[in-house]
Amino acid sequence: QLRGGRSSAWQGHPTMLAQIVLTALAFNAPASRVGRSRVAVARTAPLMATAELVTNEVALAKAADEARGLAMDSISAAHSGHLGLPLGAAEIGAVLYGQEMSYNPADPAWLNRDRFVLSAGHGSMFLYAWLHMAGFDLPLDEVKNFRQLDSKTPGHPEFGFTPGVESTTGPLGQGVSNAVGMAAAAKMAAANYNTKDHAIFDHHVFALCGDGCLQEGVSYEGIAIAGHEGLDNLILIYDSNKVTLDKMAEVTQSEDTGKRFEAMGWEVYDIDGHDMEAIAKAVKEAKAADNGKPKLIIANTIIAKGIDEVAGTCAGHGEAGVAYTKDSRKKLGLPDDLWHVSEDTKSFFETRKKELKAEYDAWQEKFSAWKEANPEKAKMLDAAVKDEIPKDLMDKIPEFKSGKYATRNAGAEVLQPVAEAVPHYLSGSADLHGSTKNLIKKGGDFSKSNYAGRNLYYGIREHGMGAMMNGFAYYGLNRISGATFLVFADYLRGAIRVAALSHLPVGYILTHDSIGVGEDGPTHQPVEAVSALRALPNLDVIRPADAEETAGAFVAHLTRKDGPTALILSRQDLPTLDAVPVKERREGVLKGAYVAKKESGDLEKIIIASGSEVHLAIAAAEELGDGVRVVSMPCMEIFDRQPAAYKEEVLPAKCTKRMAVEAGVTPMWYKYVGLEGKVLGTDKFGLSAPGDTVFQQFGITVKGVTDMAKSL
Repeated sequence: QLRGGRSSAWQGHPTMLAQIVLTALAFNAPASRVGRSRVAVARTAPLMATAELVTNEVALAKAADEARGLAMDSISAAHSGHLGLPLGAAEIGAVLYGQEMSYNPADPAWLNRDRFVLSAGHGSMFLYAWLHMAGFDLPLDEVKNFRQLDSKTPGHPEFGFTPGVESTTGPLGQGVSNAVGMAAAAKMAAANYNTKDHAIFDHHVFALCGDGCLQEGVSYEGIAIAGHEGLDNLILIYDSNKVTLDKMAEVTQSEDTGKRFEAMGWEVYDIDGHDMEAIAKAVKEAKAADNGKPKLIIANTIIAKGIDEVAGTCAGHGEAGVAYTKDSRKKLGLPDDLWHVSEDTKSFFETRKKELKAEYDAWQEKFSAWKEANPEKAKMLDAAVKDEIPKDLMDKIPEFKSGKYATRNAGAEVLQPVAEAVPHYLSGSADLHGSTKNLIKKGGDFSKSNYAGRNLYYGIREHGMGAMMNGFAYYGLNRISGATFLVFADYLRGAIRVAALSHLPVGYILTHDSIGVGEDGPTHQPVEAVSALRALPNLDVIRPADAEETAGAFVAHLTRKDGPTALILSRQDLPTLDAVPVKERREGVLKGAYVAKKESGDLEKIIIASGSEVHLAIAAAEELGDGVRVVSMPCMEIFDRQPAAYKEEVLPAKCTKRMAVEAGVTPMWYKYVGLEGKVLGTDKFGLSAPGDTVFQQFGITVKGVTDMAKSL
């Protein structure tokens, strides 16, 4: 039956109906459990025909209902959560975890496992139920402790917290583009490491999304890239229950989703999402088709299936169905004891684990043969897995000659030896390589004709870029960075936030950093952006003052492994701070702040500055006399992590006459200058004029710094 119809798939097909009944009898299952109303139909290719698509439908059907029970019980106990997806997509989970996906619960970090991303992260009990039943290290007590303090079953899935969770999801749509990033990373791994004799990377990336995910623009930014780059290892399952939170989905959407995906180069299947035979057909075909097209499986489902009172309605999305779970559990054939997983289901998954372990062991044998045959590739892969960064990385970056450099241009020079020293480091840009200057010159361009390329071209898609970069980071074989203008950081802020929350060591190269942008005017002068990024927990924001500080900033980014880093770089030329030794400038960045000009007499005043304003502060201090210290503070976050003794050494508490200068909004600097201090910046939007003129208009000049310091 073609996508969109609701009539019976068996009308006029008595032979097909007879086959379904015979299949049901063979499995000792009701015919309603087998091929309920549709078979999978690909809009662009025929599905495979095979005698036994679902190897044990009775066991999988039972597991699906028990997964529904686990979701009902945990959400009821928590008085919080979302019943709709876990109940509506239970058969999808059964087919994926019970039959079609390749994984090893005992080694959840196995390199060649299939990845599964629950983009619709609110349906987290779907994932927790299947991870528990499949044998991951997620005991039943953790399932019972859903949404409670320190449990491994938080409200939305969190990467690094729960075995088997591949990405942090919840902000809708990001998980789709995470999966695109993972699929691209897998293609890159295959291009770099597979040989004609040993294909050690040949897995798939699965993602489950809902209407909400596809209404968020970030999903389509990634979807467009996936189709363009031919990521045929990506299988996106769309839980099409036609319900959103406020209203039925038809109130806010009317597009033909299948045609939209086809137009972007995807292969599309349309199935009954409760028909396990149809699910298995579609997934098998999608896995087998290495045809240069990512796959979309539109799984038409009933939200909150199993709770008749709310099924198929907006009320089914959240916890409204909790009031009816007691009767609903009985209708599903579940016993009175809560969190019930039958011995039959446990036995089924024990058998499944043995099958998966055999696949895993066979791969390990192949992997051992590959390592023996390819020692250099093996060494390269081991370094990537361990994220090895040379201890002497700073020494590999040549010193700059005295002069003037825009820090974006300095970054371009620093990037080349860094990329050579760290072969698993990647760069990319949202259509701005010519301006952000972050091209790895010998890296090649990532594309469907060169998946080994180290420069990624995302087009004008910042949010999708950010989410895909997170996908690369989740995948774990590359250090990834990407670039755009700082003023567009808000376009990818959602992805930056998730990277920080997930402790991903992603790098953001954000150029054109202040009113120094000049003629493009206030729309492109990011006066608030640096402070806005600093407000994000666990994000290091580094704004270097010159070329040598830029070298230190790249090293700080590469050596940090527990969170993301934003490098804030200038458009305009900045003089090298020649009065400060190169080593002090570079290593000063690694401490967040350092004394750039020490007072020659008794300390009277301190001027703190970052980025393009440091040279102004030093020039002003020369005029102010021998009691003035200048502190370059490229990174507040790194400085705040330093020992108290170092912070006191740089900013002695006894000196309260302090000011700060930065070409941006001022509030954050009062943390360092105190209530008696002053801040020179701008709490207004910029102006359309040459950069020097704009600085003059706002008084961010040597004279402006001098006058404010005198007023302390």
